Amino acid sequence: MDNSPALARTNAAVTLPNSVLVSAKQPQAKVGTDFDRAMMQRCLELARRALGRTSPNPLVGAVVVKDGKIVGEGFHPRAGEPHAEVFALKAAALHARGATVYVNLEPCNHYGRTPPCSEALIAAGVAKVVVGMVDPNPLVAGGGIARLRAAGIEVVVGVEERACRKLNEGFIHRILYKRPFGILKYAMTLDGKIATTSGHSTWVTNQEARQIVHQMRAACDAVIVGGNTVRLDNPRLTSHQQQAHNPLRVVMSRSLQLPEQAHLWETKEAPTLVLTEVGANPAFKEALLKQGVEVVEFPQLTPEQAMTYLYERGFCSILWECGGTLAARAIASKAVQKVVAFIAPKIIGGSNAPTPVGELGLTAMTEALSLEDVEIRVVGSDCLIEGYLPLQQ
Repeated sequence: MDNSPALARTNAAVTLPNSVLVSAKQPQAKVGTDFDRAMMQRCLELARRALGRTSPNPLVGAVVVKDGKIVGEGFHPRAGEPHAEVFALKAAALHARGATVYVNLEPCNHYGRTPPCSEALIAAGVAKVVVGMVDPNPLVAGGGIARLRAAGIEVVVGVEERACRKLNEGFIHRILYKRPFGILKYAMTLDGKIATTSGHSTWVTNQEARQIVHQMRAACDAVIVGGNTVRLDNPRLTSHQQQAHNPLRVVMSRSLQLPEQAHLWETKEAPTLVLTEVGANPAFKEALLKQGVEVVEFPQLTPEQAMTYLYERGFCSILWECGGTLAARAIASKAVQKVVAFIAPKIIGGSNAPTPVGELGLTAMTEALSLEDVEIRVVGSDCLIEGYLPLQQ
């Protein structure tokens, strides 16, 4: 099992087909042939078909190749259903014997809700298995690879490993740290404002940038906002895509002083969960329950408590789309591991206009949290910066 910090640097990736990419990451050593890498990328494409639906399981795709041609494909659709290898082998049928199987995550070798995939591969008579990355789950952690090799099957590990880790960074973080992977997303102007002094924020960024946010929501299990965001923006927090996954919409409000009418209380399109403190505004709590909104109370509501609760619900990736005050609390409590910041070439000024991150108690530039593994994309006229908070924060 690889417990290195690098393993944790891995979320459901957002595809940005029209973006210009500048990366601070070092080139990765290539493993396998060009054909191997192309087939592994196909595994990742298949895996993405289940974005947001597999937690607490990972996203996995599998491809069966015989004589240089794909004879079977499959992906894991959701927890409790067969794994990707099973679907791919079934599609390949008798062609699986003597074939090469590609899979972005090590085949399991234990009995859970489903039988071990390693045994299914052995029974199918495959000759070779190409694995993107070792599974960090202690129940697997190299055991599947060892079982395949013991059965005389050739195994190659590490093809497109960086891409495989990035796809499942939420699952990996959950396994290694027993917490969901937190992503802080915000959009700001060139002078660092997320809204005007009146609170107006529609729209900071362009349509293409907003579409990327919709993709991010589809890839996450839940999206969190605070009470101020509900009061000022009245957001919907859906993926805005037909047949795409809608995350659980989570509102954190200690006082439960929230508007009676809000898009988030309309739960036909997507579910809503309100996290609050014991005894807060009982009348409004009852009103929310009658509208189908779930309400959970804590003795003391904090980002850490929220993430612990969402971990217990089986979630892997959480998107924070909150204002600066809650964002600062989430960063301080280590509920955020990744930052995705959209910057629009606009200037609105205002000494009291809100900024994306509130008070962190830092008084010197040397104390600043410097992002790691930074990527910069140009999205239309906007700029998108992604990076990871240091693990020692």
